[in-house]
Amino acid sequence: MAAAPLIPAYDFVAPPATGLSIQSISHLSWIFLSVTADNYNQSLEFIPQNFNRFQFLVDVSTLESDVTQIKQLLNVGASKVITSLKQLELLRDPKLQIDEDRLILAIPRGGDYTRDEFEDAIRHTSLGVFVPDVPGVNVKSVIEWLEVYGTENRPPVYISFKSKPVLEEVLKLVKLNATVITDSKELTVDPKKEEGLLSVAQIYAKAAKSDRSDGLFTTLVVDEQGVALGLVYSSEESISESLRTGSGVYQSRKRGLWYKGATSGALQELVRIDLDCDADCLRFTVKQKGKGFCHLDTRTCFGASTGLGALQATLQSRFASAPEGSYTARLFNDPALLRAKIMEEAEELCDAKTKEDIAWEAADLLYFALTKCVSAGVSLADIEKNLDAKSLKVVRRKGDAKAKWTNGTNETKPQETAAAAPAKPAEVPVQKDTSNDRIEMRRYFSSEITAEELEAILKRPSQKSSETIMGIVNPIIKAVREDGDKALLGYTQKFDRCPDLKSTVLKAPYPEKLMTLTPEVKAAIDLSYENILKFHTAQKESKPLVVETMPGVQCSRFARPIERVGLYIPGGTAVLPSTALMLGVPALVAGCKTIVFASPPRPDGSITPEIVYIAHKVGAEAIVLAGGAQAVAALAYGTESVPKVDKILGPGNQFVTAAKMVVSNDTGATVSIDMPAGPSEVLVIADKSSNPAFVASDLLSQAEHGVDSQVVLLAVDLSNEELQAIDDELHKQAMALPRVDIVRGAIAHSVTVVVDTIDKAFDVSNLYAPEHLILQIADAKACVEKVQNAGSVFIGPWTPESVGDYSAGVNHSLPTYGYAKQYSGVNLATYVKHITSSELTAEGLQNLGTAVMDLAAVEGLDAHRMAVKIRLDHMAKGTPI
Repeated sequence: MAAAPLIPAYDFVAPPATGLSIQSISHLSWIFLSVTADNYNQSLEFIPQNFNRFQFLVDVSTLESDVTQIKQLLNVGASKVITSLKQLELLRDPKLQIDEDRLILAIPRGGDYTRDEFEDAIRHTSLGVFVPDVPGVNVKSVIEWLEVYGTENRPPVYISFKSKPVLEEVLKLVKLNATVITDSKELTVDPKKEEGLLSVAQIYAKAAKSDRSDGLFTTLVVDEQGVALGLVYSSEESISESLRTGSGVYQSRKRGLWYKGATSGALQELVRIDLDCDADCLRFTVKQKGKGFCHLDTRTCFGASTGLGALQATLQSRFASAPEGSYTARLFNDPALLRAKIMEEAEELCDAKTKEDIAWEAADLLYFALTKCVSAGVSLADIEKNLDAKSLKVVRRKGDAKAKWTNGTNETKPQETAAAAPAKPAEVPVQKDTSNDRIEMRRYFSSEITAEELEAILKRPSQKSSETIMGIVNPIIKAVREDGDKALLGYTQKFDRCPDLKSTVLKAPYPEKLMTLTPEVKAAIDLSYENILKFHTAQKESKPLVVETMPGVQCSRFARPIERVGLYIPGGTAVLPSTALMLGVPALVAGCKTIVFASPPRPDGSITPEIVYIAHKVGAEAIVLAGGAQAVAALAYGTESVPKVDKILGPGNQFVTAAKMVVSNDTGATVSIDMPAGPSEVLVIADKSSNPAFVASDLLSQAEHGVDSQVVLLAVDLSNEELQAIDDELHKQAMALPRVDIVRGAIAHSVTVVVDTIDKAFDVSNLYAPEHLILQIADAKACVEKVQNAGSVFIGPWTPESVGDYSAGVNHSLPTYGYAKQYSGVNLATYVKHITSSELTAEGLQNLGTAVMDLAAVEGLDAHRMAVKIRLDHMAKGTPI
């Protein structure tokens, strides 16, 4: 759904003599500004001056592509900017740290717009498509596009009318969830008085949805802070009256138009009207006057205000008529006292340690701070508007405190950089846990929820939309495919923050100094290498499969290694040499002729010595010092220095996965991939025989991978006390972990589901299809036969998932996100392809020939039929070959 069904365009340099006033426009929330080189400086002044009135949709697509001006417009309060494709690509530079939700792509101006241009714009971004200055002859085409794409699962579409809009077309576009942009002088809030103009109320009523027999629209009335005052109904007529009068007017189901406060004095000043995401609820934001919204003389229909809202109301009342001698009156009349109390409470808040003390002192500080605000006529809504304005800034100050609060120094200690070749395992920096809240999984009982509710509960954490991902990935792939090493180096310097990197490829043989390891780490790698080698060697096919399907007809199948493989080793929040082992050793066993690693470098341009050592052991001929979509593209297409491969394997983030899918579908790349892969996950089935500490440790071993990881516990008939024991262990162990902040994020969308039986547990597990399945149950080995969908299974109390990740021998590169229903984890077969052969004797062709010719005739493929017939005729004549 777009920001609004209608956005007025406004010329602030030369405001229209007729049409909507700026006050009327503000009721619609949004305003459209076309910023050019001529009005750029005025725009920088106009936007912050009117930030409290509007959200700004700003067209910058005609400006020069220098992002400096666009950044400044975003910085002063532009909510969204409409850009050209060239500008969009520049603004997506991660160094700019611009939220993509604020960017909209404009279809190029001029000429008739084709379907291809529209579809190309949609492919480039999921954030919004702007069709500028549509001539009247093209509106039908735009409507046809929207009808094809539907109202769901497409980017927001903004349609700009330069010429006078036709009402029927505007209403059709709005009904298709498009946002219409038209000159404010073409709009009216009083259609009876200003005939010939578009009625704003009619457009909003057309955009809104109603399932009521009387056609009324559900309407939520809120104050400027978004606090719900009550629920009412609206009609086109009441919306029109609200806009015309600038007050709250609704549709009574019994008495017709209801001018709120006309008899009670509890008037409402209209601030804005907008729609919810599904357009089935209107929201009226108002300034409530008098005693309140409710007929019971309370501020809301849900009772009296609480919290800061109640405090503000009390202070405003006291400011108007504070009782003689009251403390609040004294604060209002003694600025020095108020200043001293604010300073005192701020210091006490800074010194508070416990959760209770911090909440207590923060409440005191807010009381005195709000007292100062009320005395100056500043409301909570004013404060929130300023917070909103600051949240839009893209240019940030350093943020140091003033010298008097820091004993005269603002210096920060430089961060220590990692050594080029550390002689000990990488240490995870201790993350400061910023919350004292208990780390606990949500708990559900399968007997109390429906199958649909259970499926929703088990839904994985949401990922970025495919449109958003592809809008970023596709340009990167295109650049690397076309510009090779130059593009690869540029993206690596930018995304991996390696400005001094000169080359993205490290070729074998690798210098010994790049493989400096402690004896302990080297021994651990060697042990893991041997176990993985042994398990994958055992998967080799000892001899070709040969079958005589009938006398004289012999069919065979034999394996051959994929010649060139690219192995992607992530380098996100943790270094993963184990992945290098899991991908590299099977490639070696399979006999792949060319093995290429790809992994993001460290900021100094080096690669972790563990990965270099493993590349040496498995015979990798090169290490590509790059990550993300750019590394995948280099492996798929090859560059001047990166060998092209035939298959790409390895896990990665959403951008890596998307890039693998793109190149695997490009016939110009002729490359395959192992499987789709997403965030790590584990499902533990535990019964009364399980050890709570073991269960908690297995859950945490995956939760620490990333905040988008998910862990699930299926508790079989556990009591509340047994469930609590696991919860207590989870919290205790989590709080002792250096990556506790990451764990907290993962546990926030993780769940415990209590089931009655083992069979029910496996039903749920097979539905979820986990990457890792851990069985902490009695007679676990016998239950393995119940497993239908899982990446890898860990059986019994002495088999933590960690052993599979590192050293047991099984592969840890596994399908996630439910793909275990369709895909296997990496194994030796992943690195080979199978070729079949057929060999027939003369007898065999005689036995088979008639059937082949008959089927070829049915399909109308006469050359197929003749290839057999000519041979049979040859035999019949007894002619030698």
